[in-house]
Amino acid sequence: MIQPQTHLNVADNSRTRELMCIRVIEAMIKEAIPNTPLERLEVIRAVIVYTRKELKCDNGMIIRYDDNATVVIDQERNSKGTRIFGAIARELRQLNFTKIVLLAPEVL
Repeated sequence: MIQPQTHLNVADNSRTRELMCIRVIEAMIKEAIPNTPLERLEVIRAVIVYTRKELKCDNGMIIRYDDNATVVIDQERNSKGTRIFGAIARELRQLNFTKIVLLAPEVL
């Protein structure tokens, strides 16, 4: 389960490496690549693309990932990065994050 102060990996190339969850859609940058527009301790918006908690699908399949990961987004719900690493959950398509779904290499 994701709760406040949970550390999350970043699954895109938005030049941040690690975030800390603050609220439902807000996160704080804990680690970033030097000399970038996004600085450490800046509060940004992010969407969770996969979690360690098991996800049970309608067909009986159980999906579980190795870590918790997010994608950094802007105010229009578009990804700030141009690539997404790893497979993402199918539920993002139902939540109208179509740009993130299109950038992902695989949707489970």
